Amino acid sequence: MGTFTDTTAVVVGGHSGFGEAISRTLAEQGATVVIAARRTDVVDAVADEIGGIGLGCDITDDAQVRALVDTTVERTGRLDVFVNCAGYEHSTPIADLEPDDLAAMHAVQIQGAMYCIRHAGNAMRDLGNGGAFTSISSLTAQNPARGLAAYASAKAGLEYATKIAAVEYGDAGVRFNTVAAALIETPMTARVFSVAPAIQAIREMTPLGRMGSAQDIANAVVFLSSGLGSFITGQTLCVDGGASLLALPTPQMYADVGRRWQESQPES
Repeated sequence: MGTFTDTTAVVVGGHSGFGEAISRTLAEQGATVVIAARRTDVVDAVADEIGGIGLGCDITDDAQVRALVDTTVERTGRLDVFVNCAGYEHSTPIADLEPDDLAAMHAVQIQGAMYCIRHAGNAMRDLGNGGAFTSISSLTAQNPARGLAAYASAKAGLEYATKIAAVEYGDAGVRFNTVAAALIETPMTARVFSVAPAIQAIREMTPLGRMGSAQDIANAVVFLSSGLGSFITGQTLCVDGGASLLALPTPQMYADVGRRWQESQPES
């Protein structure tokens, strides 16, 4: 407890899923947490519970990201940790991928993320206290899966941009890393978790044999943001139970698990 006493942490998308777990854990560790998202009502609800600050911000708008960083520094006098959890997933095969779909996905997942990297990195550099910036990525950036060209390509680009940011801001003591998450139940992925054979297939392709949790992701982010991770920058940490050592389940595997799962059900 108290690892982040007298520090300020911004969590974009900190009101739900991974972001909420990160916000709550940082607050428990003593940080002043600024939660930002487009909808101020949902942001304020969580911020009020943890004694934090809620701010509206659409990260696809560079001016709003700049205002988020400036307002945070004005109100708290610091910026020590920045976590970007904003994002959404939509599966579309390349054959059906329309320009508007691609533009909308990349506006959030890579362009908006770059706005956050730029403005948070500049502020941390100018404040002179160093800092830690962590983005949430996905195993799909390393392990190809059907239908995720737009989403996964943006995440892969974000991971590479993170490496460059680590080089460019290193002399200011500002560290940049990503956490690549396995498929974990959140509001964004809830629909997948209603399909029992799909979850079984993922377990079978995970060496540790279990599904992860939002708290697993929060723990990794807190580690990278703390003094315990002070010599780590430009890295992607896979938090996946070892799933990245194998491969993402294929349609054939889903079908096989579905057949075995169906056969195991008692006859009605």
